[in-house]
Amino acid sequence: MRLDKFICKSTELTRTEAKKLLKMSKVTVNNVVIKDPATQVDEDDYICIEDEALTARSFRYIILHKPLATICSNVDEIYPSLLHLIAVDKAFDMHIAGRLDADTTGLVLITDDGLWSHNIISPKKQCEKVYRVWLRDPLKTTTAEKFTHGVQLQGEDGLTRPATLEQVAEKEVLLTITEGKYHQVKRMFAAVGNQVLGLHREQIGPVKLADLPLGEWRYLNTEEVSAFL
Repeated sequence: MRLDKFICKSTELTRTEAKKLLKMSKVTVNNVVIKDPATQVDEDDYICIEDEALTARSFRYIILHKPLATICSNVDEIYPSLLHLIAVDKAFDMHIAGRLDADTTGLVLITDDGLWSHNIISPKKQCEKVYRVWLRDPLKTTTAEKFTHGVQLQGEDGLTRPATLEQVAEKEVLLTITEGKYHQVKRMFAAVGNQVLGLHREQIGPVKLADLPLGEWRYLNTEEVSAFL
């Protein structure tokens, strides 16, 4: 972790205030004065501000039921950031592990543990995400097989990774994918001549949204956190 980030995580200081202290030679790491905010440290290092030892806050792991008209961003844009919904200290220092569009609802994971979130979003990890999809047209009998073999997305060179499609109703399906390409679910159905009218993420890896109310959040339990370590 960057030293300036460690300071922010351990105090109420902003990144700008932390950098100012570093520049003033008021920070030591293992009894050595450090001025470079990008210096890499970990929680085993002895880090002090003016001889006062710092203890980093524990990592936080949160599940949230994202409502419509919110965005997975650390800044407000046309729609407000969903981080406004989380009543925790320095919520905007956290990041979203697996984003959803403004018009999509469902499960979002939020953390300040970069290595943990990497195991969710990295294509190499092939973490499964389950979406409930409502379609414009009835599902074609050939679509599930096409998704199993991969489809060509507009603007992409290769095929999508194998995906699993389970029909729930004539125009409602459950789709499981292991990628996170831009607007992937919508583009996959567009590639087979259909259109997504509604999209809701129900599961990431073994973690399910279950009965968490819309717009509400909770901390993940130890078992849920460990599933992505």
